[in-house]
Amino acid sequence: MKFGEILRNKRAEGKEKHVPVIEIDKGSRKGVEIVRVIVGKEVPHPNTVEHHIAWIELYGVKENRQVIFLGKAAFAPTYTAPNIGFQVPTKEFKAFCALAYCNIHGVWENCEEL
Repeated sequence: MKFGEILRNKRAEGKEKHVPVIEIDKGSRKGVEIVRVIVGKEVPHPNTVEHHIAWIELYGVKENRQVIFLGKAAFAPTYTAPNIGFQVPTKEFKAFCALAYCNIHGVWENCEEL
């Protein structure tokens, strides 16, 4: 089995929304913007001890296809929502990819090209 075979994406989406949505907002520092990753933007994902998003990771992809790990956020069930912003110099990247882990439904992926 290959790692790519266990990743789920928009085609596998069910009732709950698991696919991480990637948005870019203007940052407060010159040359840096906020890359926001949200799980459950349109339809909220359950946030209970039994069913929740445990973490989100963000990766940047450069022109030469080099992948840079930009950060990870972990979420406590019932207390925190799976919504995180990373301050990133977006001009250095051609795409961003995010992974989100649901404790019941596994790892979900999404990538957005700039």
